[in-house]
Amino acid sequence: MTDSVRPQAAAIVRGRQAKQERRIFVLDTNVLMHDPTAIFRFEEHDVYIPMTVLEELDAGKKGLSESARNVRQVSRFLDELMRDATKKDIDRGLSLPTAVPVNHGKRPPGGRLYFQTQLLESVLPDSLPGHGADNAILANTLALQQNFPAARVTLVSKDINLRIKAAIVGVQAEDYSSDKTIEDADLLVSGVQALPTNFWEKHGKGMESWQQQSRTFYRVRGPLVRDWRANQFVYDPGENGVEAIVRKIEGESAILELTLDYRTERNNVWGVTARNREQNLALNLLMDPEIDFVTILGPAGTGKTLLTLAAGLMQTLESNRFVEIIMTRVTIPLGEDIGFLPGTEEEKMEPWMGALMDNLEVLTKSGEGGNWGRAATNDLLRNRIKIRSLNFMRGRTFLNRFVILDEAQNLTPKQMKALVTRAGPGTKIVCLGNVAQIDTPYLTETTSGLTFVVNRFRGWGHSGHITLVRGERSRLADFASDTL
Repeated sequence: MTDSVRPQAAAIVRGRQAKQERRIFVLDTNVLMHDPTAIFRFEEHDVYIPMTVLEELDAGKKGLSESARNVRQVSRFLDELMRDATKKDIDRGLSLPTAVPVNHGKRPPGGRLYFQTQLLESVLPDSLPGHGADNAILANTLALQQNFPAARVTLVSKDINLRIKAAIVGVQAEDYSSDKTIEDADLLVSGVQALPTNFWEKHGKGMESWQQQSRTFYRVRGPLVRDWRANQFVYDPGENGVEAIVRKIEGESAILELTLDYRTERNNVWGVTARNREQNLALNLLMDPEIDFVTILGPAGTGKTLLTLAAGLMQTLESNRFVEIIMTRVTIPLGEDIGFLPGTEEEKMEPWMGALMDNLEVLTKSGEGGNWGRAATNDLLRNRIKIRSLNFMRGRTFLNRFVILDEAQNLTPKQMKALVTRAGPGTKIVCLGNVAQIDTPYLTETTSGLTFVVNRFRGWGHSGHITLVRGERSRLADFASDTL
């Protein structure tokens, strides 16, 4: 160890009785650009920021992009941590609070934040070409590994190529995953649970049932109840089996309400009937006045947009529960961008709303009416259905609106929060999407805003979630979804 690094080495080692249990995380620039609170998310472990990272943060602070805003927020966090710190305090490491309080608001002990305050001797192999920022970060991490052999030094980066280079030179590298809601997109809740064959034997004892305003309720008790959540669906897999929604969990008991069967023509929604169990349960959520927030996932052709639009038209034009329908989506192109679009906000959004137009034709049968039918569709669109751009949502409040957010998998958690908090009294928000069709760069199934809200709203008494699994578009679309 050189004399230049001894002061900081002593500071890191000091007070570490169980050094083998401690970890030092070296943060890459892209981690802080992605999540400005990353420095607080390593619990009791230490965080190290190389000088190269500070230089790159300084270069990326200008602009109105989300990454630039995140960089400015990181700078504010660091400035707050260093406000009263002396040079000796910085050399010893700044005490870090943890991001999430536990145990009635008490925060667990945090690690320390270290900056590169001395020049570390480069130990990169001569075979590694170039002198870029990535190589400087690699050199710092390698030097820390050699200076602190008892500690576990890890480079955290969202850059796959940097992680590959790190593995080649013998540096442990990991992706930043503290912002991920789940580890695997397959673990997303479906919103539906099949009851075991012996359910009524184990849970039928002492069961209560009653009717209220033509609705049937049951109170059941048993071990399975503990795993249920509010507004989750349960069903008996047998033919003509019971389908119910969990209305309330009260200790060891749960109140179930039988769902309405929207498969029959008598209960059609704007001329649309459910074709399978999941569609029927989705319509129960969409038509329920007690549920303010609905998320519907499913691959292409499962009927997400058609069912939602039918429910919106029914409650807007017939029952007058809502003043109008507002439809929006993220304007992320599937292929090359076609360039500037002329016209008003609605005219600019129309090319992005092909799904709305296609489903309106089905719901209004305008394709059969020729020009008159198309004119009626356009009048309906102008009067009661508004197309809005997501870019101008900040500061708005929607009162008694039925808001449809299509292709919600392309939103970040921050954008999703900005949209959902627009809801005023009497407004219902429906988020539609498929986490397997993300077009936004740098978003994954685990970091999508749709995944974020599905998990955060789970169990809230006024929200519901359902995953549609069976395609109903055409045999060609079904076959393509399964095989391509």
